[in-house]
Amino acid sequence: MAVYKEEIKVQSHGGKPTYINITPQVRGAIENSGIQNGTCTVISPHTTCSVFFEEFVHDFNEDGDEFLQTDLNKVLEKIIPDQASADVYNYPGEEHYKAVKSWPDAASYLPGGDRTALWNCDAHLKATILGSSQVFDVDNGQLGVGTTGYIYFVDFDRTRPRARRCKIIVMGE
Repeated sequence: MAVYKEEIKVQSHGGKPTYINITPQVRGAIENSGIQNGTCTVISPHTTCSVFFEEFVHDFNEDGDEFLQTDLNKVLEKIIPDQASADVYNYPGEEHYKAVKSWPDAASYLPGGDRTALWNCDAHLKATILGSSQVFDVDNGQLGVGTTGYIYFVDFDRTRPRARRCKIIVMGE
């Protein structure tokens, strides 16, 4: 059995959840792997990000977001409201603030000491519900999904733009 790994980089924009269609990169990784039959696992190593599989939607709102993504945001908002203040959730607590302040790159997490930059409990919870990975069939060297099935990487963290990574692992023969 062969194992092939590839990492892609994506950029979130902050302000609202960022959805990125990574289907072409996954198809490319499968092709690069040379594996004909097996599985392809797509993984987010970030705690506010998810990988999910959904139908591509041909309709977009005025902000350029696909309708299914706006609907998903509305449903998740009902279950897990956005963290708009410190009293919405327990997280982040005082000990977490102290820990972040001790990190070598603390300024990127707390710019100017702004604690609101850590108000992303909702993003963590939403990512937990959707999950951080998906496994797909590799059949005859191709991604084994239907024509309307797309793979999305989503960053639910609205606090700031972030450089993100996504790992693609193809295993098989």
